[in-house]
Amino acid sequence: MALDRIFRRKRPQQTAENDVPELWTKCPACKASVYNKDLEANCFVCPACGHHHRLDADARVRVLLDEGSFRQLSGRVLPLDPLTFTDTEPYAERLARAQKKTGRPDAILTGTGSIEGVEVTVAVMDFAFSGGSMGSVVGEEIARAAEHAAGAGLPLVLVAASGGARMQESALSLMQMAKTTVALEELARRGLPYVSVLTDPTTGGVTASFATIADVIVAEPGALIGFAGPRVIQQTIRQNLPEGFQRAEFLLEHGMVDLVTDRREQRATLARLLGTFLGARDAAPALTSGAAR
Repeated sequence: MALDRIFRRKRPQQTAENDVPELWTKCPACKASVYNKDLEANCFVCPACGHHHRLDADARVRVLLDEGSFRQLSGRVLPLDPLTFTDTEPYAERLARAQKKTGRPDAILTGTGSIEGVEVTVAVMDFAFSGGSMGSVVGEEIARAAEHAAGAGLPLVLVAASGGARMQESALSLMQMAKTTVALEELARRGLPYVSVLTDPTTGGVTASFATIADVIVAEPGALIGFAGPRVIQQTIRQNLPEGFQRAEFLLEHGMVDLVTDRREQRATLARLLGTFLGARDAAPALTSGAAR
């Protein structure tokens, strides 16, 4: 055996055990390479151009809530495949893959926590799970979060990120539009604020239901928000569409959203909004009794 074959260095095989995570992220907007720790410290907003990177549910909770305050409520409801649906693959296989990827049963995470000391119930959609699509579990967990908020006397903050209703559950997913809307009405009856945060993207049946019926609708800069896609709309109305007509800034100008807020300022903004609502609610009985006297 030749000596060079004995001492020849072998290239290490790439395995899951020795896989080294990427240390840098390329911004999809400006193409700048950002050190991951710097990106996280900046709330996953590109320091070069301000592009808001998409977040999974866990990262969103870390960015939005006070450190260590989150207590999970969701996770006990599991999705089913009542239609035994198959398109390019069985729905059950899609679910299993999404569950393995995200480590959660479906595209929603709910719980309680605080935002600058203000106690809240939160519901965060996870776009990493099948595009944040709304199925029966998403609707059920949002309804339960609203019911918990109403019962505990807490405001509800919902972060939307979704491609719309989940087609593999057909009419069952569309029914969640009505279900969530009815559940949210109890908050209004009790005078508890509901704030919706629209992130990129928020589309389809989510936009047409619970995401846009809040007391205050906040959007992230540049977020895609709409019901149908631009091509479908253009073919339907047979008119040219304005540039960026489904982006947060355009919708702010035309009254569909109330605020467009940089993610780095969201915590302070939401705390101020919730404090104002809750302060007005607490003052209402005193004002009423004063008028009666």
